[in-house]
Amino acid sequence: MSMPVWYKIKCKADVKLMSEHTIPAPLPWKASRSQIDIFSAILAASRSFGANKVAIIDGDGTELTYKTIIRGAFALGSALGKKIGKKETVGIMLPTGAGATIGVCAVLAAGRLPAMLNFTGGFANLRAALKAANMSKIITAHKFVELAGLGPLIAELEKVAEVIYLEDVREQLGLIDKFAGALGPMLPSLFHRRQHHSKPGVILFTSGTEGEPKGVVLSHHNIIANVEQVRSLIGLSTEHDSVFNPLPMFHCFGLTVGAFLPLVSGVKAIFHPTPLQPREIANRIADTEATILLATDTFISQYTRIAGENDLKSLRLAVCGAERVRDETRQLVRRKFDIEILEGYGATEAAPVAAANSLELNKPGTVGRLMSDMECELIPVEGIAEGGKLRIRGPNIMLGYMRTSAPGVIEPPIDGWHDTGDIVVIDEDDCIRIMGRVKRFAKIGGEMVSLAVVENCASAIWPDDMHAAATIPDPRKGEQIVLISTSDQANHAELLAWAQSHGVSELSVPRKVFHVDEIPVLGTGKVDYGQVGKKVAELTGDI
Repeated sequence: MSMPVWYKIKCKADVKLMSEHTIPAPLPWKASRSQIDIFSAILAASRSFGANKVAIIDGDGTELTYKTIIRGAFALGSALGKKIGKKETVGIMLPTGAGATIGVCAVLAAGRLPAMLNFTGGFANLRAALKAANMSKIITAHKFVELAGLGPLIAELEKVAEVIYLEDVREQLGLIDKFAGALGPMLPSLFHRRQHHSKPGVILFTSGTEGEPKGVVLSHHNIIANVEQVRSLIGLSTEHDSVFNPLPMFHCFGLTVGAFLPLVSGVKAIFHPTPLQPREIANRIADTEATILLATDTFISQYTRIAGENDLKSLRLAVCGAERVRDETRQLVRRKFDIEILEGYGATEAAPVAAANSLELNKPGTVGRLMSDMECELIPVEGIAEGGKLRIRGPNIMLGYMRTSAPGVIEPPIDGWHDTGDIVVIDEDDCIRIMGRVKRFAKIGGEMVSLAVVENCASAIWPDDMHAAATIPDPRKGEQIVLISTSDQANHAELLAWAQSHGVSELSVPRKVFHVDEIPVLGTGKVDYGQVGKKVAELTGDI
């Protein structure tokens, strides 16, 4: 359905469950559930589901109960409170797992503000993140630094910040810290420095591919609201479901949906320290009998291809975000394991889930409907006839940005609106179809061409490979499109023939195609388009 030049919708929870599904009905959205700080929500879950209930299975198979997590958080929080000022922000640089979860909870229990650091981004980006959030302390672990080979990076970071190692803090726990750990689960009000739900709860950072990383400040309310929004969409069984999360916790999807959602909902979280181990992940899903997988298109495609016929059979659902789910991936996963993929859409600024498909309305090619109690606007963009630039507002939208130009200062979104920078179309079912980022459109002879469409065409022809498009200047038409591909078969002629036979504009056919050994990706699994642009410039000599 074609949208008018200005379009606005507001989504209210109206969730129905198809009778053939045996999973629990989604909970109705209630804004009152988010009027609580993050750690208080985890404490409430412990009371509701039982302190001795296993809440986490770590990467090495260790099982942790709510009691263990909360005791560790109170003990560490007590010790960290002596090292970190009351109004200080502290960086967390740890892989996905129990250590990162307890570390975040410890900082929250102590009433301090955690900031999740992307250890794959390099020193320059980390230094910018530290400056933007006005941070001078980082929490990490000796074991992690050693296993990940981060020694040189730590040496650089120690020049600009104090590095605190969890193992050292544990060894130096005093009597008061141990007392806090022992009594905290029973008398949390004595040891938990509760924060108002409207105050900052966590800081994450943009990738820095379009300039210096910005701090995204999310309130406790933003995080818990998004947890409740997702929980109201997906039926979760506290008895039978478990969420397998291999995504990094410095990415909001891995943090909110992969860690906070299970902990708050009483659903077991199964952590894996990296998404880049497809064989190990397939084996662990089989061993743990996980029922819900968090992934991206790239990662779930890898897991499905490498998995044995029984490895993923316990999964009933895969929730995918961060990049478009290709039709080839959806068909492969359904054919081999009969797993339903729910594709969603988010942004760190939305804590992160802004829209998602559901079991009762799952439309391939779309990212589903807006989350409950959100609203959106489509702003017209010159040269784009259908759809517009998406702006969103709701209870999960950030408090604001922190930038290196004004360290520690929160720059709030105007009137609560976040400009996503994405061009979208909204159909007759209020489902959102992402056409591409404004910055990822080429202007050719006065027409706007989506680079995502270019990549989709290549994926349709060579589905087992990765493809990425970028632009270079064209003296006659403004810009021309260049495709890089890991397929050594990729070529202009086949792309042109496919476009002509499928009714795709020839403007979407790249002028040049180059074979590369690999496509640059970020630690989150997304294609690193900043590096793709540089690679294309090198290959074409346009530097």
